[in-house]
Amino acid sequence: MGVTLTDEARQFIALFEDETGATARDCVVDEEYDRLVFLVAAGEMGQAIGPGGEHVQRVEGEFDREIKLVEDAPTAEDFVASALAPAAVYNVTISENDDTVAYAEVAEEDRGAAIGTDGRNIDAARLLAKRHFDIDDVELT
Repeated sequence: MGVTLTDEARQFIALFEDETGATARDCVVDEEYDRLVFLVAAGEMGQAIGPGGEHVQRVEGEFDREIKLVEDAPTAEDFVASALAPAAVYNVTISENDDTVAYAEVAEEDRGAAIGTDGRNIDAARLLAKRHFDIDDVELT
């Protein structure tokens, strides 16, 4: 499944990679929440964040927008769990009936983190899961 990037998203990726040294595999320009969501290559999250959050803070200042980072994963289940971070996700089950739905088991105390302010974390997880694994919805259990 291929992801088509806008010219604007490509420019953000190039600047992100220059500033952090990490590889960005996708960039979503989220106008609703005035933020950028970067999909970082697996194993490169530490590089993207930087010591004490230095890299991601510099990028936020450069773009004058909030930045959300999601680490890529090889399976749909691991991808959804990563997209819902920093919430602890115990298990993800993919159900393929009329729609493909990822059910993420999250501890009660982490539900707020998984959903995020105004639903922004779960919205990002849904969008990225659709773009990269053709998952129609992500639901918390």
